[in-house]
Amino acid sequence: MKNYEIIFFDIDDTLFDFTKSEPLAFHQVFEKYQLVSNLELYKKSYEEINKQLWRDLENGKLSILELGSERFRRLFLAHDLELDAVVFNQEYLNFLGEQSHLVQGAKNVIRALSHKRLAVITNGYTAVQTARIRNSPFNGAFEHLIISESTGFQKPQTGIFDYAFDKLQIYDKSNVLMVGDSLTSDIQGGMNYGIDTCWFNPKRKENETSLTPTYEINQLESLIEMIK
Repeated sequence: MKNYEIIFFDIDDTLFDFTKSEPLAFHQVFEKYQLVSNLELYKKSYEEINKQLWRDLENGKLSILELGSERFRRLFLAHDLELDAVVFNQEYLNFLGEQSHLVQGAKNVIRALSHKRLAVITNGYTAVQTARIRNSPFNGAFEHLIISESTGFQKPQTGIFDYAFDKLQIYDKSNVLMVGDSLTSDIQGGMNYGIDTCWFNPKRKENETSLTPTYEINQLESLIEMIK
């Protein structure tokens, strides 16, 4: 095991439990508009639409700004709802920013690795991600928050890593590790850039891609011994 000096963390479903946070924010915004009676139907449609749009984002087919309102525009069109998708998306993001549920072991990992240079590289919205970190035990724990909306690039594009390396003034890729749950975003992005990667795979999913992460862990706290 290398003695990594710099560790990049993904946020959603790596440090923060997005699987818990997203449904809560979704419920809150639909409750505000008194539309909870068909919530499960809307949620199912939304998940399908959102998944495809995030895939398009990773492939550079649309921007994070376009993604936000487009997912609700398509949802409202599918269910004949006459709502402003731009306004609705912003209210959803406001609720999402209030959610700071942590992945098991995340707090211990960040505390134990505080002697390292830690930073975040995340695909997401600047206001949402900064709010969630500010409202969590991680406030002040990271040297920089590299967020796709602010950079104009998203993982797995090399541009977001260029931005991160410039911000942190990193010159040696061999000292850097990228930790994340997504093979197509975090692992692909790290591999594209020539840095080591650690796939966080708590559900022990099969790797059906051609990607080979440097390491694979099922519990986040495995990082502590692995890196120390």
